[in-house]
Amino acid sequence: MQSWRSARGLFAGTGLPPAAWLLAFFIIPLSLVWLMSFGENSGVAAIRLTGTWANYARALDPLYFTILLKSLWIAALTTLACLVLGFPVALAITFAQPKTRPLLLLAIMLPFWTNLLIRTYALIAVLRTKGYINLSLAWLWGLSGLAHAHPFVPLNLLYTNFAVILGLVFVNLPFMVLPLYAALDKLDRSLIEASLDLGAGHFRTLMVIVAPLAMPGIISGIIITFVPALGAYLTPDLLGGTDSQLIASVIERQFKRANDWPFGAALSFMLMYITFIAIAAQSWRGRWRGKRA
Repeated sequence: MQSWRSARGLFAGTGLPPAAWLLAFFIIPLSLVWLMSFGENSGVAAIRLTGTWANYARALDPLYFTILLKSLWIAALTTLACLVLGFPVALAITFAQPKTRPLLLLAIMLPFWTNLLIRTYALIAVLRTKGYINLSLAWLWGLSGLAHAHPFVPLNLLYTNFAVILGLVFVNLPFMVLPLYAALDKLDRSLIEASLDLGAGHFRTLMVIVAPLAMPGIISGIIITFVPALGAYLTPDLLGGTDSQLIASVIERQFKRANDWPFGAALSFMLMYITFIAIAAQSWRGRWRGKRA
């Protein structure tokens, strides 16, 4: 590979445009929002940078801190559900026939071709009171002959925490499957065959051989799934009720309705700090394992 020192013009020509784009449209705006989190409102549409920590102290108020903890909990449940559902799917794609594997990967990536809003409204059509689930259950209830004595009562599925988690799993599942598949595809299958030949069952082989070797993909999938689920706004806003609001909805209200941009910026960077901690923990874990090896 050619060193950048021997071809500085080539590396500068290819590296400066994306670096300038990143600086202008990501780093500078993000820095302004970060500075804003240490300010306070001063008049109409004016923010005075005072270096105060009051916005972060307010973010730790029990009202907002409870919503943040609930957001963390729902994001964790979403990530766990994606891992439980995504691992068998990634394993099936890994051991599928070479001709079938591209089609299965295409099926995993197919939801990305549809707008998130359309997918969310499709879930609303499935979960609402007169949605497909309740209509199917009512039809089965009628076939059972119990409808005359006990009329069918539709299930309350929409505008609940269950609907929020289901929607987040539906949206983020591909983000878990793809890193898992990338890790499982590199496995030495002779180790699996040796484990089975030596008398270990399929479940024990999965837990003792496959899962530890796929751990880099598992960790990457957890981070890639947890971070978007924690900051999700559209799906919880459409599928959740008043008791299912997450921290992203609170941030949206601070910027749009309450016009309290410094506090909204502080809440936003609370999520950023959590993201940085997760990425730093993954980096530290990789270095620690590298030293042990």
